[in-house]
Amino acid sequence: MAETVVDQKLNSTDKVEMVTIKLEKSSDSPTPETKTTADNEDVESVEEQPLDIGEHYLVRRSDGSWHPAEIIQTRYNDQESHFEYYVHYEGYNRRLDEWVARDRIMNSRFEMSDQQRKNEMKPAGDLLSDQSDRKITRNQKRRHDEINHIQKTYAEMDPTTAALEKEHEAITKVKYIDRVQIGRYEIDTWYFSPYPDEYGKQPKLWICEFCLKYMRLEKTYRYHMSECTWRHPPGKEIYRVGTLSVYEVDGKDHKIYCQNLCLLAKLFLDHKTLYFDVEPFLFYILCEVDKYGYHIVGYFSKEKESPDGNNVACILTLPPYQRQGYGKLLIAFSYELSKRESAVGSPEKPLSDLGKLSYRSYWSWVLLEILRDFRGTVSIKDLSQMTSITQTDIISTLQSMNMVKYWKGQHVICVTPKLVEEHIRSSHFKRPRLTVDSDQLNWTPPRKTQGKAGKK
Repeated sequence: MAETVVDQKLNSTDKVEMVTIKLEKSSDSPTPETKTTADNEDVESVEEQPLDIGEHYLVRRSDGSWHPAEIIQTRYNDQESHFEYYVHYEGYNRRLDEWVARDRIMNSRFEMSDQQRKNEMKPAGDLLSDQSDRKITRNQKRRHDEINHIQKTYAEMDPTTAALEKEHEAITKVKYIDRVQIGRYEIDTWYFSPYPDEYGKQPKLWICEFCLKYMRLEKTYRYHMSECTWRHPPGKEIYRVGTLSVYEVDGKDHKIYCQNLCLLAKLFLDHKTLYFDVEPFLFYILCEVDKYGYHIVGYFSKEKESPDGNNVACILTLPPYQRQGYGKLLIAFSYELSKRESAVGSPEKPLSDLGKLSYRSYWSWVLLEILRDFRGTVSIKDLSQMTSITQTDIISTLQSMNMVKYWKGQHVICVTPKLVEEHIRSSHFKRPRLTVDSDQLNWTPPRKTQGKAGKK
């Protein structure tokens, strides 16, 4: 019952405000820092004092390999009765940071050499290091960095971006929630999400896959699942083909559900600011349907009225369903809505690393399909009107394939049938596994209201 009260308290705000994230431990939390010697007597009898924050050790990763890592934070796991250490693997994207038990850490500290400190921001096994004798094009490096999730160093950013990145990293440095159980899947989380402290400091949360209520205890979850009557998202089903379904959910009508969806999504999205005012947004929930109900696969959100012309605010495919074509299906679905609105659109920036890859792949496929069958002259404006993709996104995509030139003050498409076929046959061209059947889309654009909606 206490958990229900917390949920209601969290979701009761009616004004637009950013979540204030507090990283300090609450005074009543049973953590190593707040336990006295007497309180901690039983713990110390079976486990030594916690390791120091900021020290480097060799840590065994999930694949069994040992890698230098820095201790970022410590905590005492009440559920499993032992200390845990939040570690950052040197040279790896912080998405791979994780909580590990003491038996995965070597006893002696790891002293980093000057060269290792210098290379701290370089990814281990960097493929580019093997190509030092060869010329690397800008596009090849960009693509390599995206595929391997390599982030720019602060020195490579402009001062404003670097300052914002440092602030963002400080706030979200530690992800306390390791795992979430949703439906039949236990999923490792990637990033920090600002769940309330009572929930946000737990190693694991249990989440109802139908109503998205989150719980701290498995027994609470089991009881909830026996009582919950939901079997599909709220709102209106606007698409159904075979076992795939899409629901449109208005943030104004189903506030708690949409807020819980945003909290869940933030566990897998890094550079997104989470607001609890979801009323200006529509959410499109993709589900797999079976006899037990509608199982959430992913979603995208969209501003009801975007001053920047964005047709997607956030987009996510949950990890168990990634690399199965659902991400591109969601992207294609967003553009089908834009076509119905007779508008062009673009996703809100910045995109995640996986988002960039998915969008670039989708744009390439759409444009190559048109150019392969097109006879005559076509302009970038024509392509934009045909696809609802913005001219800016079209130009950047064609540039990545060397299909556009800047001539006499304007971008001109320079393409031959041979060049198109070469790209289609290349390993970078991936035909979507799933496509949208526009005839099955039961949706009409909502009537526009006066004024501009608040931005997410």
